[in-house]
Amino acid sequence: MFINRVHSKTGFKGIFNNMTADLTAYLQSIGIEDVQTVYHNPSYDMLYEHELDPNLEGFERGQLSNMGAVNVLTGQYTGRSPKDKFITKDDTTKDTLWWTGDVVNDNKPITPDVWGELKKIAMKQLSNKTLYVVDGFCGASAENRLAVRFVMEVAWQAHFVTNMFIRPSDEELANFKPDFTVVNASKTTNPDFQKHGLNSETFIAFNMTENMQLIAGSWYGGEMKKGLFGLMNYILPQKGIASMHCSSNMGKDGDVALFFGLSGTGKTTLSADPNRMLIGDDEHGWDDHGVFNFEGGCYAKTINLSHKNEPVIWEAIRFGAIVENVALNDDRIADYSDTTLTENGRCCYPLYHVKKRSATNTGGEPKCVIFLTCDVSGVLPPVSLLSKEAAAFHFLSGYTARVGSTELGAEAGIHPTFSTCFGAPFMPRPAQDYADLLMKRIEDFGSQVYLINTGWTGGSGGVEGKGNRFPIPVTRAVVAAAQSGALLDVETQHIESLNLDFPTEIPGVAAEFVNPRASWADDEAYDRQAEKLAKLFVDNIAQFDISDSIVSAGPRASQ
Repeated sequence: MFINRVHSKTGFKGIFNNMTADLTAYLQSIGIEDVQTVYHNPSYDMLYEHELDPNLEGFERGQLSNMGAVNVLTGQYTGRSPKDKFITKDDTTKDTLWWTGDVVNDNKPITPDVWGELKKIAMKQLSNKTLYVVDGFCGASAENRLAVRFVMEVAWQAHFVTNMFIRPSDEELANFKPDFTVVNASKTTNPDFQKHGLNSETFIAFNMTENMQLIAGSWYGGEMKKGLFGLMNYILPQKGIASMHCSSNMGKDGDVALFFGLSGTGKTTLSADPNRMLIGDDEHGWDDHGVFNFEGGCYAKTINLSHKNEPVIWEAIRFGAIVENVALNDDRIADYSDTTLTENGRCCYPLYHVKKRSATNTGGEPKCVIFLTCDVSGVLPPVSLLSKEAAAFHFLSGYTARVGSTELGAEAGIHPTFSTCFGAPFMPRPAQDYADLLMKRIEDFGSQVYLINTGWTGGSGGVEGKGNRFPIPVTRAVVAAAQSGALLDVETQHIESLNLDFPTEIPGVAAEFVNPRASWADDEAYDRQAEKLAKLFVDNIAQFDISDSIVSAGPRASQ
């Protein structure tokens, strides 16, 4: 027997259903044998029943929170594992990927033979098992989306991708043909990893010829999400489309804003604005028609989450949502300030949990482009206005602080870092490709670019720092001023070492937050710290072969 019954979101489907026959052949074609039961596009009710089953053990079993969301744990993998990510180097990819080398990145190669061995491990794990299969789209643009099939044996992982990706209509499901497959075999590992030249028993592997991702050993839901982001970053630039690690929202008049930034800088928090419509919180494309979301859900950080500061996210955590690695007390109430499990606690919810959102997951071309940086040094202004050349400099730099990183093994604490294009771990092509595409869009449309500091002011951060992080309401006021156009054609002040211009007044922001140097108790201490940061910028940008005009638009180290 291969499949004796298939369940779908629309009810029971018999063995003679054409979809069942197609699914049977599909699973066999990728190497999965003797499956006993398949739950195809299961409903929330079914997922809840399965993931809360008291007979489940370990990381398979969810826990119901008092808000109706399901809480799950992911063990040691509370973030992505970049050291365990590999891409098959073959005729398809050997000349099209930015392989790790003199410039170290996450694009580490494996041979087709090693891929074949890893695929056998994953398919053996899923053979003769009860499986969940979820079909979805990555990309709200009908012209540029990918049809993706997810195959796994864990109910909450099916729940995760049901939330995170765009759900096809019944008509689209009836004719669904996957362009790419994600196979999640998290319950198995690779004991021969050393023979295969891998980092550990865990592997996250891609094959662009077979159009497949394999996951083994890691339970972290974000591996499925970010794997597809990297795939879109590989495909879209070939079409001349900007692929971006950013959130996006839209005003009542249709004005669109983009928010670039790494984890912890505020992409999700700031784009979840009660006064604007959310397009998406993390990953977008920008084509000739405007901006389109890759996803159908949000994956928000929960550290110190409160209804006061982040009401949109707070209210989205209800039936249908998943909270990941969040501590619950005996009354099943989440404690978002508890970082015992990880600083990278998350909530995953469908976009329709957000009341104010784009009905199409799309928007027009953005007039306001924001680079979010969490400056641990405490010297950057709350907002700086960037010229086209300065925008190119800071996009290639991708400066921020690593706070509550999504990467496994990242150094604890708060540390300055540079992540090219605000998303280096997810870029399979040379960074210049992404920078050129974005800068062309910005120039063609005339977008204004802002550098907004969501980090520290009045001193540096860290254990010995004397500064404080900008309050979220202050940053929201800064963002609102940028989106409204209130910061254009205003009086500015220049910081020589950082080569930045900031407005001397910001509507809705107290004067004490506006001038970074004035917020420090010691002017000379500020100047020294600013010089240190400027040198970090200068040293980092030296790795890129870029024009003198872009280099000169960035910070200037005195030594």
